[in-house]
Amino acid sequence: MGFMTLPIPAATRTLTCRAVLFDMDGTLVDSTAVVEQVWGEFAARYGLDIAEILRTSHGVQAGDTVRRFAPAGADVVALTAELGAMERVRTAGIVALPGASELLRSLPADAVALVTSADRILADIRMDAAGLAMPAAAVTADLVTRGKPHPEGYLTAAGLLGVEPEDAVVFEDAPAGIAAGVAAGIRTVAVGPNTGELPAGVLHIPDYTAVTASVETDSAGRRIISFRL
Repeated sequence: MGFMTLPIPAATRTLTCRAVLFDMDGTLVDSTAVVEQVWGEFAARYGLDIAEILRTSHGVQAGDTVRRFAPAGADVVALTAELGAMERVRTAGIVALPGASELLRSLPADAVALVTSADRILADIRMDAAGLAMPAAAVTADLVTRGKPHPEGYLTAAGLLGVEPEDAVVFEDAPAGIAAGVAAGIRTVAVGPNTGELPAGVLHIPDYTAVTASVETDSAGRRIISFRL
């Protein structure tokens, strides 16, 4: 009589930290349909390659993308404002990533920050459309001088939560955001299918379906968050 061979489950990965920093679009919120629609209209207006725009725009401030692709002589500030206004009124199809809502509710509110390349108005609109509560600590595009892949946003968020970079964890979906987390010296978890080639040490999850978090207190009385990925 033969024996059935069962697959060996992958080892559970555990990360411990004192603060959690989330990107928004593609990380907590699936806004792909809106993003592709708006940038598709931008590309069509100027005869640009939409595939190249989408390849490089994820995780980057809109103004940086406009500056890169707009034709010479274009009013970058006005064009960026126009695209932003278009995004603010389009919420159809925006949903939370699987498991994101449950994970956020399991975390201490004062240990979570949002770090997004969207401005505050758009961030509020998209989080609300996805049914997610906006963290009290939020670093939006209008609060930084240098957008991702620069680490300013993540370093600012760690400071707001009162932790050193090595005591935090970043969840990110796009190459620019992942690079920002790594540059900040923060352990980074890549989320979803659009992460690009991952730097050494960056873990990957498809979404939050299998992710759980527990909160404990260490011997020094400090709160510790443990993620099982």
